[in-house]
Amino acid sequence: MKKNIIKAEQEVLQATRPPFSKIVTNLPPTVPFVPPEEMERRTGQSIHLRLGANESNYGMSPKARQAMEQAVSESYLYGDATTYHLRRKLADIHDVDPDQIILGSGLDDLLGLIVRTFLDPGDSVTTSLGGYPTFNFHVQGYGGILHTVPYQDFRNDLEGLAQKARETNSRILYLANPDNPTGSWWEADAISKLRDSLPDGCLLLMDEAYVDFAPADTVWPIDPTDSQVIRARTFSKSHGMAGTRIGYAFADKETIQAFDKVRNHFGVNRIAQAGALASLQDTDFQRDIIHAVSVGKEEYATLATELGITTLPSFTNFVAFDMGTPERATAAMDTLWNRGVFTRVPGAPPLNRLLRVSVGRPEERQEFAQIFGDIVPTLPK
Repeated sequence: MKKNIIKAEQEVLQATRPPFSKIVTNLPPTVPFVPPEEMERRTGQSIHLRLGANESNYGMSPKARQAMEQAVSESYLYGDATTYHLRRKLADIHDVDPDQIILGSGLDDLLGLIVRTFLDPGDSVTTSLGGYPTFNFHVQGYGGILHTVPYQDFRNDLEGLAQKARETNSRILYLANPDNPTGSWWEADAISKLRDSLPDGCLLLMDEAYVDFAPADTVWPIDPTDSQVIRARTFSKSHGMAGTRIGYAFADKETIQAFDKVRNHFGVNRIAQAGALASLQDTDFQRDIIHAVSVGKEEYATLATELGITTLPSFTNFVAFDMGTPERATAAMDTLWNRGVFTRVPGAPPLNRLLRVSVGRPEERQEFAQIFGDIVPTLPK
C-alpha cells in the first residue's frame, strides 16, 4: 500500500510539473568547467599542485583577511546592496563616478547580468573561437546565437571580430584582454581602433580579469560615458580573492540603472565587500604579487627552453606552453594529473595544442619544473 501511495505521488508530481523552457531544453547537459574537486572525486587522484584555475596561490592581502575575519561576526546581516563604500573607493582609484560602477559576485556573475540585460532570444553575439567558455555559457543560456572568429597567431583577431559583428548584426562583441586562454594582449591603440570600427547598436564587452598584469601605460583609458563599452574586472586574480566571488564593471550611468532593474541586489556579501575594500587599500601587497608573478613567468619560459618547448607571451598570471600538437598537450595534462598536478588544455583547435599552467608560489614552481621535466621526454612525438 505504501509503495502504491509513493508511486501515485510521484506520478502526480511528474504530471503537474511545467515543462522546462525551450532554451533550457535545447541546451546540452554541460557546464563550462569541471572543478578540480569533482575531478578528484571522479578519478580518485588527489591534487597537491593546483595550477589549472589561474587562482593566486599567494593568497589575499593580510589586511583583506583581517577585514573579512572581522566581518564574519556581522554575517547574520545582509551586505550593503548598493556596495556604497566599495564603489566610491573604485571611483577614486579610476577617476570615474560611483554611479558608473556596478559590483557583482564575481566577474562571471556580471557577464551573465550583461547578457541578460542586452540580449533577446535569437540575438547575435561575436566572440573568439576557443575564448572564455563561461561567457558562451551565459549567451546560450539566454537564447543568444554565438558567432566565432578564429585566433590569429594565438591572438584575438580584432579586425575579424569587428567584421563578424557587422555581418551578423551582433548585439555584443566580447573580448578578453588580456586573453584567456592564450595570455595575449592588445595595447590601447589597437583597442581604440576596434572601438571605432564597432557597428551602431553593438556593445564592446571587455573582460579585463587579468588587466593588472598588463603594462599599465598600455591599457586603454576608461571612459564610462561611452555607452557602447563595458569594462569588467575582478578581485580573483591579482587580489587573490577567487573564492570570495566579487567583481566589478564600468559602464555609463544609464546602463548601470538598467542593471539595477534585474541584478541580484544582495549578491555581494558583507565579507566579500570588506575584503575587497581592504585589498584595494593594500597597494604594496598587490604590487608585490604582480612582480612575483612576473618572476614566475620568466622561470616558466626558461624551463620551456630547456625542454625544447616554446611559451606564448603572457600578460596574465599563467603561461601557455605550446606542446606542438593536441595529442602532446593532452598527454602532458593527463600525465601531470596522474602525478598530482592540475593544469588545463583549451578545447578548441588550434588552442588545444597549448598547456595552460598558472604561476604558483616559488616552491610550487620548483616542484612543477621537476615533474614536468620528467614527463616531457616521455610524451608522444
